[in-house]
Amino acid sequence: MKRPIMRLAAFTMTAALVFTNYSIDSYATSNKVTSVLPQAGITYALGSNQVSLSNLQESVENDKQQDADAAASTSKSAVAEAIEASDTKTDVTPTASAITNSILSDIQSATGAVIRNTSKETEVTEEEQSEEEMFKTLVIAQVNDYVNVRDLPDENEGEVVGKLYDKSVGTFIEETNGWYKIKSGSVEGYVKGEYCVTGDDAVELAKQVGTRIATVTTTTLKVRGGPSLDAEVLGLVPIEDQLVVEEELDEWVKVSIEEGDGYVSLDYVTLSTEFVKAESKAEEEARLAKERAAREAANKAAKSSTKSSSGSSSYNSASSYTTATSSIGSAVAQFAQQFVGNPYVYGGTSLTNGADCSGFVMSVYANFGVSLPHSSGADRSVGAAVDGLANAQPGDIVCYSGHVAIYIGNGQIVHASTAKTGIKISDAGYRTVLAVRRIF
Repeated sequence: MKRPIMRLAAFTMTAALVFTNYSIDSYATSNKVTSVLPQAGITYALGSNQVSLSNLQESVENDKQQDADAAASTSKSAVAEAIEASDTKTDVTPTASAITNSILSDIQSATGAVIRNTSKETEVTEEEQSEEEMFKTLVIAQVNDYVNVRDLPDENEGEVVGKLYDKSVGTFIEETNGWYKIKSGSVEGYVKGEYCVTGDDAVELAKQVGTRIATVTTTTLKVRGGPSLDAEVLGLVPIEDQLVVEEELDEWVKVSIEEGDGYVSLDYVTLSTEFVKAESKAEEEARLAKERAAREAANKAAKSSTKSSSGSSSYNSASSYTTATSSIGSAVAQFAQQFVGNPYVYGGTSLTNGADCSGFVMSVYANFGVSLPHSSGADRSVGAAVDGLANAQPGDIVCYSGHVAIYIGNGQIVHASTAKTGIKISDAGYRTVLAVRRIF
């Protein structure tokens, strides 16, 4: 009787292996482990006095003729028939998608296994948990402009060491009499708690003020119309470019590019959340001085520039748009517009024969003596920051997810759009603006 019952229990465990949405830990009666099967989310150890799954069929065949009572004989025959009818050999785990509560109960009763439901629908990933916990440690400013960061938690005694701008973020260190001590960028000090949120209140706000970014890690990334390698290719994105994430799936993320929303594999991007950090007094002074020097150098280079664009057609040089009284930014905008209608070419930098978005901006500014990177992501850090599209001036660089353009005034931009449209003029607000940068 004992051996058929043991074989029945082993057969029950074999049936349990087909269910991949459950994790089963079964502990044998002996401390000696003779076989471990880590398949289908199951860890199962057999004791020295138990039947190995790999020998089950042989055991059943050898004992077929032994006497047993009716119940044991029926169970044994069922085991033998199941094994003989299957094409799957021993030690290979089949799969299935559902299991009933009664079968789970039978397995638990027969084997003592501990069965846990690990369905993806009920799981909270470690990444989601760690991100939420991290957001709870943030201090986020909610002010019209900025809140001062002081070296002491006192409005009268504390010296201002930096500024935490609206929606900017720092990391919470401690609270003292209604003041939060924070670390943000290179700034460490105290901000008044009434102008900020932290803890549970910061979790949802962080998702709103932070920008989820996918940075390309492969030479040329294909953005597809659906989350599949078989989906059509909407567009191409170069390495190190940054795309705004619209939605996160298991193995894909939905991103925004010039050609529209598409999907990229997580194998070729790294994800991060960008927040604006505080600026120290020294950093503010250095930034303003650098911006002044850059404007002076750019103005000087623009006025002395006599470059002209190559190509069969005749185009005005940058110098023809520059006068002693004109804005250099306006000259940039006027110069760029003469190339409307020319082709878009991925990776190109020719204003006449074809350029991509960042190649177009780079080549326009090169004619004014300014060197810019061939990357829409890198263009988000050039020049000086402009507070929104409403404050943009002609010549400013307007940055989007995976795209960049030149502002020409009256709410419009000129840009190398797509292979279908080439270089054209569009409304500046046709997509979400990530940054506006000013060179001149």
